[in-house]
Amino acid sequence: FIRVNCGAIPPELIESELFGYEKGAFTGAVTSKPGRFELADGGSLFLDEIAEIPVAMQVKLLRAIQEQEFERVGGIKTLKVNVRLIAATNQDLLAAIEEGKFRQDLYYRLNVVQVHLPPLRERTSDIPLLIGHFVAQLNQRLGREVKGCSAEAESALIHRSWPGNIRELENVVERCMLFCDGEQIELDHLPAEPGELVGAPPLTA
Repeated sequence: FIRVNCGAIPPELIESELFGYEKGAFTGAVTSKPGRFELADGGSLFLDEIAEIPVAMQVKLLRAIQEQEFERVGGIKTLKVNVRLIAATNQDLLAAIEEGKFRQDLYYRLNVVQVHLPPLRERTSDIPLLIGHFVAQLNQRLGREVKGCSAEAESALIHRSWPGNIRELENVVERCMLFCDGEQIELDHLPAEPGELVGAPPLTA
């Protein structure tokens, strides 16, 4: 399973990251390097934030998906791979197509099976499970022994709006654990929501 965050790769490097390059293909290419498609051969390649791939690069990506073959940058040998492709984005690709930012043929080639993941605020039953997962991860990373959230803190987290979805929840749990001096996260460890004044009384109609 190979994961690529397309939004974190500079546009001029995306081709060499996906397809690899041969020695001498460009300045600094002192050795050959396999790309992510090669590394994922026989497995799965997850292209996260696929809407960030430049339109010019989308043509080459479409061919690689369609034909299951490609050439490394600076190479002449065609490489064939067997890869299961998974793509994700938080953008509206149909709107991006209308704006000329995403190729329609690539969209339909990718959209064989679509999995729509609702925003976190629409699946609040997942929040306690995610909190437990993040607490376990962060305990290991931070050398802590936090056991979880108090009922009040968990309820407050469940009822937040979460515009940043799971990444925002993970960041909030990490912040809480950094300030937590006991065995569980309490209500006063929670940061204010964006636009909310700390210690301000609740708004009334």
